[in-house]
Amino acid sequence: MLKPISDYDTLTAEFRWSLPATYNMAAAVSDSWAASDPQRLAIRHVLSNGSVEDWTHSQLSSAANRCANALIALGLKRGDRFALLLPQCPQIAIAHIAAYKIGAIAVPLAALFGQEALKYRLSDSGARGLITDTAGLEKMSSIRDGLADLDFMISVDGPDTNALSFEELLGKASDRFETLKTTPDDPALMIYTSGTTGQPKGVLHGHRVLIGHMPGIELSQNFLGQNGDLLWTPADWAWAGGLLNALFPALKLGVPVVSHASRKFDPEFAFHLLANQQVRNAFIPPTALKMLRAVDRPAARFRLNWRSVGSAGESLGRETYDWFAAEFGFPVNEFFGQTECNAVLGSAASLGVTRSGAIGKATPGHEVAIIDDGGNPLPPETLGQIAIRRPDPVMFLEYWNKPEATREKFIGDWMITGDQGVQDEDGYIHFVGRDDDIITSASYRIGPGEIEDCLIKHPAVALAAVVGKPDPLRTEIVKAYIVLKSEEASGDALEDNIKDYVRDRLSAHEYPREIEFVDSLPMTTTGKVIRRKLRELARSEIN
Repeated sequence: MLKPISDYDTLTAEFRWSLPATYNMAAAVSDSWAASDPQRLAIRHVLSNGSVEDWTHSQLSSAANRCANALIALGLKRGDRFALLLPQCPQIAIAHIAAYKIGAIAVPLAALFGQEALKYRLSDSGARGLITDTAGLEKMSSIRDGLADLDFMISVDGPDTNALSFEELLGKASDRFETLKTTPDDPALMIYTSGTTGQPKGVLHGHRVLIGHMPGIELSQNFLGQNGDLLWTPADWAWAGGLLNALFPALKLGVPVVSHASRKFDPEFAFHLLANQQVRNAFIPPTALKMLRAVDRPAARFRLNWRSVGSAGESLGRETYDWFAAEFGFPVNEFFGQTECNAVLGSAASLGVTRSGAIGKATPGHEVAIIDDGGNPLPPETLGQIAIRRPDPVMFLEYWNKPEATREKFIGDWMITGDQGVQDEDGYIHFVGRDDDIITSASYRIGPGEIEDCLIKHPAVALAAVVGKPDPLRTEIVKAYIVLKSEEASGDALEDNIKDYVRDRLSAHEYPREIEFVDSLPMTTTGKVIRRKLRELARSEIN
C-alpha cells in the first residue's frame, strides 16, 4: 500500500518500486488472505432476484485450488492460454486465480462478443481451454470446429454435449495446491485491445502488472483499503478496467468486491445497487457516468454511502466532472492509461490533485511526458503525444506474436499512447484526443473531446460524438452525431440551436457544421465510442 502521506509532491518524491524476486498474482490476491484472514469477505455476488452470495477468502482460495488441479488434469500447463467468457461472477475470479497458480496465461473475453470476435481471439491466442456459460456455448457451437488448439470447454451452468461441468470438476479435485513460484516478468494475462482500428492485438502482461497498477488505483479511490471499503464496478471483468482497475487491486488490499452479471448498463439499477449494498468505492467509466446524469435527483432519492469514484477509459470532460461534484459533494478521480500501460496519470482529491477538464498528474512511480514525433519532451501548453518511459512495472511485455507492432509502440524508451495531450504549468495533463481523432479544419487542429463536452451540456443532448468529415475547402469539417434525450424531438430548429450553443461557448472554428441525430452510438465492449466507424460513415457520405 501507499504510505499515508497527504501531500502529492512528497508522496511522489519518496515513492520507490519494490519488485520481489518471485511474484504470483494468485498469491497476492488470494493465498495471502486465505492464510492470514480466511473468513474475510472477498466477493459479494448479487443475483438477479436481489439476493446475495458471499464468498470468503477461504472459500475463494479453496475453489481456486480445486480449479487449478482440475485444469492440470485436463492437460493445461505453464504458458498455455486459458480463455474466460463469462459476465461478472465469482467463477471468473476463481478461474483467473487458478490459471495464475499453474502458470497459465488467462485470456479474458467479453460476454458481449459475437462469434467472429471470439473466433479471432481464440484462434490468435491459441487458447487450449475455455470456461463459459450456456450463452457462451451457444456462440461457440458454430466456431468450435475451426479452433484446432482448443482442447476443452468448461461450463459453469453444468455439463453439455461439448462442455464439462465446472461444479463436477471442482467436486472431484483436491482443495490443496501449491501456487507456482513465478517471477514478476513471467506472463500471466493477455487482454485484447478493443480494436477501434485494425484487428485487435493481444496485450501480454506479466504478474508484475498488478504491482504496477496499485499506486494509481489506490489514489483514484482516495487511498483504497480503508475500514469498511467495499468496491463495485459496472465494467466487464473481461477488460483492463474491470480486472485491473477494480477486481484484483481490491482483492489484493483485502477490500470486498460486489459483482453482478449484467448484460447492459442500467443507470437506475446502478443507483439501487450502490444504495442497497452500501458500496463505498466505485470504478465507473465516463460513458456510464454520463448515463447516470439521466437519473432524476439521485443524491436525494438514494441512500448512498460512497466515498470515492474513479473513472478512466476515455475523456470524462468538464461537464460530467462538475455535475458529479455538485450532485454528490465530492469529485470523480479521473485517471488515464491504456491496456498496454495503465493508471499512469491520475487525480486524487484526498491529496488535492483534482482539476475539472484534466486527467490529473503523473502517478507516483511513473514517468509521463508530452513528447514530439522525435521522442523529445515538450514544454508546457504544447500539444504532443502522451508517452510513458520504460522500464515500468505496469507496462506490457509485448503484443502477442507481433514483434514489429511491439517495436512500433516505442520511440526510444518512450512508450507512445497515440493520445494527444497538453500539460499545463501546474503539471496537470489535459487529454485532447486520439491521433486519429484530431480534426484538421482550415489549418486548425481540433480535438473532439472539448466539443463533445460542450454538446452534452445542451439540455436536449444525452450523448454526442464528434469526427472530422472530409471537405474540399477546409480539409475537414466538424460533424457531430447526437443522441437526444428521450423527450426531445429532432429538427432543423434544434440543430441550429445546438450549433449556436457550441459556437457561442467555444469558437467559430469548433462548432459542428453538420449534425446528425442518431438513436445510438457505436461502442466497444468497454464502453468507448468507436469514432472510426463514425469517420467511415462521414466519409461515405461524400462518395
